[in-house]
Amino acid sequence: MEALIKKRQVPESIRSTAENGGNMELLTKLLRTQLSVVNKLADACSIKRSRAVQDKIGSFMAHEYLTDVTYRTINFSEFQAEYVIPNDLKYDGIILYLHGGGYVSGDMQYAKGFGTVLAAENHIAVCCAAYRLAPEHIYPAALEDAVQAYRYLMNNGYSPDKIALCGESAGGGLVFSLALKLKEEQLPMPCGIIAVSPWSDLSMSGISYEENREKDPSMTKKRLQFYAQCYTDQISSPFVSPLFGDLTGLPPSLIFVGGDEIMLSDSVCLHKKLCEYGCTSSLHVAEDMWHIYLLYGIKEAKEDRKIITEFLSEVFHGRT
Repeated sequence: MEALIKKRQVPESIRSTAENGGNMELLTKLLRTQLSVVNKLADACSIKRSRAVQDKIGSFMAHEYLTDVTYRTINFSEFQAEYVIPNDLKYDGIILYLHGGGYVSGDMQYAKGFGTVLAAENHIAVCCAAYRLAPEHIYPAALEDAVQAYRYLMNNGYSPDKIALCGESAGGGLVFSLALKLKEEQLPMPCGIIAVSPWSDLSMSGISYEENREKDPSMTKKRLQFYAQCYTDQISSPFVSPLFGDLTGLPPSLIFVGGDEIMLSDSVCLHKKLCEYGCTSSLHVAEDMWHIYLLYGIKEAKEDRKIITEFLSEVFHGRT
């Protein structure tokens, strides 16, 4: 068992001298301000509007790397997935990436966003699954699609020790729910799990939901409650909230979370429970950062992107 928690601050050399958010670069501070403005309006947005905004974010994330990868569509009966293949492929393994969006937002355009970043920066193929969304498709639709995507990879040349899972926000919780479902169905585990700000407790019982309520510039409890209601009425099921599951036997996990986000407790408690169940887990808490900060391409997240690369090297090749 390995228990590792890292609280990271930005190096002094790139710190701003501003009184508030003094350890962030100016561009990051401006982004945080913009997120705060959007956050105040987001609770009133329709699902349709939220989906449109999220898809644009995906396009923005992928834009820098479009010439570095190629795409290939995979059609399932109920949903679509897509391979993202880097031009300079190094690994014979693959990442199954499950996107966030509160289980109500995120189509293939959004899923390919960070999936493209993962593929290009880590020289590894990524399978992005645009699982079915609520409220049109409630639980267990998303989990069923995740299992189907995993089975597809196993049936198409990837052994489990060559499959890593990655997800952010709702997708970060879903990768752990997927692992629990694989265990229930007696399917082999993937080689590792990477989760960015995982939503692992849809009951929102953690103390950070109150302690960080005024700090978080990007998410509100009200919005998460709405998402949870759209998705399921079984919020305490371990296949919905993996924090409440038996985590014995899960593969090594790498968890990132912002120190200011209301969902901080989801990551901290999940990491603690993984360690209690004898699993290897590494938790990185980025001070002053917000929900899924790692996806925004900010300078403060560069170190965390390198940690992902190192983790993938270790789980695929046993290198540290």
